[in-house]
Amino acid sequence: MGLGARLRLPSFAHRFLLRWFIKKYKVDLSESEGSVDDFSSLSEFFIRRLKPGVRPIDDAEAILVSPADAKAHTFGRIENGMFMQAEGRPASVATLVGEEHADRFEGGDYAVLYLAPPDYHRVHSPAAGTLQALDYRPGTLWPVFPAASRKVDELFGRNERLVFHMDTDAGRVATVMVGAFGVGRIGNEFDARITNAGQPSGSQPMDPPVAIERGGEIGRFELGSTVILLCEPNRVKWELEPGQITRVGRRIAQLIASDEP
Repeated sequence: MGLGARLRLPSFAHRFLLRWFIKKYKVDLSESEGSVDDFSSLSEFFIRRLKPGVRPIDDAEAILVSPADAKAHTFGRIENGMFMQAEGRPASVATLVGEEHADRFEGGDYAVLYLAPPDYHRVHSPAAGTLQALDYRPGTLWPVFPAASRKVDELFGRNERLVFHMDTDAGRVATVMVGAFGVGRIGNEFDARITNAGQPSGSQPMDPPVAIERGGEIGRFELGSTVILLCEPNRVKWELEPGQITRVGRRIAQLIASDEP
């Protein structure tokens, strides 16, 4: 599917395919830079950029903003090293991001945000801070839509994923981009690595750490997928509802003041 999405078809076939996709999934092309004729493949269309100002970044103090155009799938407290990938389906933080990182998030908070096919597929930073490391963890390509997350154990921790470890005013925040069926390739803004393309796994420390502004672009999916945020204990209060639709730059959490319980 990935090869097919990157295939450059004859122009008439390509236009037909994109127009079919736009109509089927009700894509709002008015938000995007360029027209159908400006994209050479379906994959290129998926990573389309938006027009300036379409996704304003909330500039309130002491908040996290949404890293993606997505639906709030699950969110809550990390307990005994587990988060809920779906209702009644716990999953391991250590499996998701590695045992070497899991302990710092014990008792912290998580949010699972699901991207659907018509969504904007670039991912942005939920807070200003410094990128400390970029961690590629290869895996499978199970579908990640909600029905699949209710059936497959450790779904997100088994799939291809790229983890951004950032130090922010909310402490350490891990932004996990999870690949899925037909979405094996994830790119980023900091090196030439592309997941599911035969490149080596492992963590790449940023030396020196890279400063990123709130809402700054960090990565891109070649189709829809999932973003998971992990935060340290007593750092954030989610301002989400189950099934809530959010957009890049919208407020999704309040930072907890140091004197609050």
